[in-house]
Amino acid sequence: MISKFAQPLETGDCQPQESNALRPELQSQLTPFLQTLAQSAEAALLLDYDGTLAPFQVHAERDKAFPYPGVAHIVQEIVRHGRTRVIVISGRDARDLIPLLNVRPRPEVWGIHGLQRLRTNGSAEMLRLDARTLVGLSDADRWLGYQELRSVAELKAGSIAVHWRGLTAIEAEDLRSRVMLGWGPIAEYSGLDLLQFDGGVEIRAAEADKGEAVRSLLNEIGPETAVAYLGDDSSDESAFKALGSRGLSVLVRPVWRETNAQMWLKPPEELLDFLGLWLKARGRAARQRAMRPGR
Repeated sequence: MISKFAQPLETGDCQPQESNALRPELQSQLTPFLQTLAQSAEAALLLDYDGTLAPFQVHAERDKAFPYPGVAHIVQEIVRHGRTRVIVISGRDARDLIPLLNVRPRPEVWGIHGLQRLRTNGSAEMLRLDARTLVGLSDADRWLGYQELRSVAELKAGSIAVHWRGLTAIEAEDLRSRVMLGWGPIAEYSGLDLLQFDGGVEIRAAEADKGEAVRSLLNEIGPETAVAYLGDDSSDESAFKALGSRGLSVLVRPVWRETNAQMWLKPPEELLDFLGLWLKARGRAARQRAMRPGR
């Protein structure tokens, strides 16, 4: 499944056997990737946020979606000492995510499915949207107003999401049907994408795609960089596909589902173990480089 990393792992402190929570089959799957990670001069860790680093919250409490216990600490250690470029790729606005993650120094964040980029130095970039896209988003927002649904909507530059997490199954299906029926024609004539995700539906600019964000990052980091992408939702599937055999794609969610990811982790314990093994492997890489002649 991850045949690119099919070399045996040497004895060392990044062996997955040191993990306590990982299932045996995961330890076997991770072994070759950890070897590659320990030998690589550079590494990049790409992370979704909601559902991956943090448990989902109902729409009214999205500002309380803090990471699973222990996750922010180990991500911070990877940022500080893990010799890794850490990049969060989220459907949220990047500025909303920074205080939730609360990692210092803060990692790079790509918000709104890649439309927005917030660099580590605080500078921000936003893709300029064409008039057709802006008109479509305005019409979608106006429709929400007519339907009195703005209370369950999240308005972002480049997209609008309607959330039904926390509703009963009947209420959620009724809301889903209304929104799909109302937004469907808008998406069609404006060229917007209309996509369902775990707990809602989003109408967004066609350029807002995590797969495109991953492809852009792969072009930046170079072919020799060890890279992994962790995500949970249907919106992460395009990122898994974009990464392909270039790195390790990981589905992070309590219950397995059909996916393009190469392996599956249950949060938070297996997620924490994975991040811990990443940190150890990068520490080993640093020691190996320090021992090379001429250094």
